Amino acid sequence: MAQSAPLLFNEWQNFYVVVGSAAGALTGLQFVVIALVAQTRAAGSIRDIRAFGTPTVVHFCSALMISALMVMPWRILTPFGVCLGGCGVFGLVNSSIALWHARKAAYRPDLEDWIWYSILPFVAHIALLTAAGLLFRNATWSLFTIAADSLFFLILGIHNAWDTVTYIAVNMRADRGNVNLTMFLILEAPPLEAATDASFH
Repeated sequence: MAQSAPLLFNEWQNFYVVVGSAAGALTGLQFVVIALVAQTRAAGSIRDIRAFGTPTVVHFCSALMISALMVMPWRILTPFGVCLGGCGVFGLVNSSIALWHARKAAYRPDLEDWIWYSILPFVAHIALLTAAGLLFRNATWSLFTIAADSLFFLILGIHNAWDTVTYIAVNMRADRGNVNLTMFLILEAPPLEAATDASFH
């Protein structure tokens, strides 16, 4: 097992270079999203950010961390499995905290939000823990599970970042519509003096 570790990991080097590069680049996407939130009326409380913004960064960082672990020059699988399991535990704790914030946030998530922001992250981190345990029984299947999980973290992050951007865009459009309607009513309303004179006649 110890001698086969370098060979097993070398076969995945190119895959994780691509995944890690994508995860690192896409992490900046969430900073752009938060900047957009700060500039619009869609901005909520810090609890909203911790419930729906921070987990997206964690998803990208999870894919990046997995990629970094996979390209490290491991000689035996034990420390790699421990680090991988530690990432899974950290992810579960972070998902639990995000769930707690989501239940108390000003924004009320619908069923789709609960699936993408709460249920699927739990599944992904449990899969990571499972892969860490499976590593010592069937390394080949474990490595394929880890690869699928790293891609899944990327998909989660991309979906949630896009979901936030579209939510902001829709709310900005609604706000502009309300502003335009208000301005129309103000401009089209008769002058106060004329309205007062008309009331006496």
